[in-house]
Amino acid sequence: MSVAPAQTLLGVPGVGIVYFGNEWFAENRTSSHHIARHLSTSIPVLYVDSPGMRAPSTSGRDLKRIVTKVVQALRVPSKIGPNLWHCTVPQWPWRRMPGAGFLNRWFGAWAVRRGMRHVGITRPVLWFVVPHPSFMINAIDHILAIYYCIDDYAAHPGVDVDLIKACDAELTQRADHVFVAPPALVQSKQNVNPATTYSPHGVDVALFSKASEAGTVVAPIAAALGSPVIGYFGLIAAWTDLELIEWLARERPQWQFLLVGHPSVDVAKLRNLDNVTLVGPQPYETLPQWAKAFDVAIIPYKLNQQVRNANPLKLREYLATGKPVVSVRTAEVERFSEFVYMADDRNAYLEAIEQALSSDSPAQSARRMGAVRDMSWAHRAQSSLETAAIALEKRGRHV
Repeated sequence: MSVAPAQTLLGVPGVGIVYFGNEWFAENRTSSHHIARHLSTSIPVLYVDSPGMRAPSTSGRDLKRIVTKVVQALRVPSKIGPNLWHCTVPQWPWRRMPGAGFLNRWFGAWAVRRGMRHVGITRPVLWFVVPHPSFMINAIDHILAIYYCIDDYAAHPGVDVDLIKACDAELTQRADHVFVAPPALVQSKQNVNPATTYSPHGVDVALFSKASEAGTVVAPIAAALGSPVIGYFGLIAAWTDLELIEWLARERPQWQFLLVGHPSVDVAKLRNLDNVTLVGPQPYETLPQWAKAFDVAIIPYKLNQQVRNANPLKLREYLATGKPVVSVRTAEVERFSEFVYMADDRNAYLEAIEQALSSDSPAQSARRMGAVRDMSWAHRAQSSLETAAIALEKRGRHV
């Protein structure tokens, strides 16, 4: 694609991206974070923490997050990169209370306008990576609206399904361009908005390839485990098949199961198993030190609607480490069937791990790494920015 169209956006005074994404300081790094950071190398980006799609519980962790967000919302945007600013919109999380919707829209729009003034964005490109701030498309004057759909949001556990579906539908219909990461959702969105393109996840190749380098030191806890190590990194959530992991661990007590990530669900049964180690969330930059200990990396998800329509980021991250990967079967995983062991039930999952342990080789590791070598986040962000610039030209809008 020609570089020229991007000049309609780049370097023009007042033009910048107002980016509605997942919580910036969350333990789990998602495509929301990666795309924003790489976009900011070309154009000013105001990253707006958008409230969670589910109502908070009364847990100490959720209440602490609410207080933190309120405090953050009162501050002007902070600079978190050379061309990247962060702010939080003040939102009342219990949206079903009378008046909550109006207050959230009013305060949210006020906070975003204040943030734009602070950064110097007067001609914003609204870039939505989550659907629930869709009201901003009416509240904020803009030159372009982009919807970067990375998940089947309404299928997430605990969300207001009707609300999220309505927000998703509004953005799909009204955005000037829609990017879709899950392949299973592309056609349905193209039926609503022809300006829709498939945009699969990227991967931080330079980071995760360190897991195969001799100089990378294995995390001490992982180094103390016996072998083989069956590993997982990422959020441990409602869509994680804990029953499968427990069954595998009981069937093969000689295997060590290493789970790296924040557990948002009850994992007590796993903690009680001698061959399961949960280390909690670890800094993103240290994941290769944990992955280096893996003999096999697993994607043990429940095959619900959310997972079937998902584009798991960790698939590409695992492949970039060179480690064998065993996964449940989904549309996106099948695109990498040449490089991934797939399983349709418990017994098949167990057999797939055994096969991966017994038949892996340096040549296969190199093939897996080669499969994602050209899928960098930098390329994905640049391609998206080029498409956005072309969409602006097609709409006949001028900056």
